[in-house]
Amino acid sequence: MQRSTTINLAIIGALAVAGIIAAGALATGAPGPAPSSSASTASLPALVPEGSHVLDDPEGATVTVVEFLDFECEVCGAVYPYVEQIREDYAGEIRYVPRYFPIPAHRNSMNAALAVEAAAQQGEYQAMYERMFETQSEWGERQETEAPRFRGYADDLGLDLTAYDAVVADPATGARIRADFDAGLALGVQGTPTFFVDGEQVRLERVADLTDAIDAALGSGE
Repeated sequence: MQRSTTINLAIIGALAVAGIIAAGALATGAPGPAPSSSASTASLPALVPEGSHVLDDPEGATVTVVEFLDFECEVCGAVYPYVEQIREDYAGEIRYVPRYFPIPAHRNSMNAALAVEAAAQQGEYQAMYERMFETQSEWGERQETEAPRFRGYADDLGLDLTAYDAVVADPATGARIRADFDAGLALGVQGTPTFFVDGEQVRLERVADLTDAIDAALGSGE
C-alpha cells in the first residue's frame, strides 16, 4: 500500500556522511565486527528491550520500527521531519521506538541524550526529543558544552530541575544510554540514522526505502 508522503530524496545524499562520522565513532568505541548473516539471532541483543521509549504503540499494531539516532547528527535532523510524517501517515499501524546512538565524535550528543533521558524520567521524553531536533541548528557541531542550554529546555518544559540535575548526574543514566549504543553496535549499526523494520535493518538509498519496508511488513501481516 503506497502512501502519499512526499519525501525530498536529495537529503539522502547526506547519508554518506553518517558512514564517515561512524568510522570515527567506531574507532573510538573499538567495537567488534558487525554480526554476520549466519550469526544466531539468539546471541544478539533485543531490538526493543524492556524499558525502551516507545513514541507510538497503538493497540493492534503489527509492525515495529526502531531507529538508532544521534540528536546532534545532521542527517538525523534532516530526516526527522520525514520520520514525523511517516509516524502520522501510519498512525494506528506501526509501533515506533527510538534508541540512543550518540556518536562520540559529536561534542554534545551524549549531553543531549542525557537531557532527553532526564526528561523521560518526568514523563516528557517526546517533548525533549522534539526540542532537540527542532533546535539542532542552534547548538549542533559546537565544541563547547551545551548542557546549560539543555537544562534551559528542561526549565521551559516545566520540569523539576533538582530531579533533572540528579538524573543527568547519575552514572546509571549514562549507562542506560551506552547500553543502547552497545546494542546498536552488536546489531550492526554503523551510522545514524539506522532503521529496523520488524527486526530487519533497512538499507537506505532513499527515504522511500523506509516506507517501502513498512508497506511490505504491513502487507506480510495481512
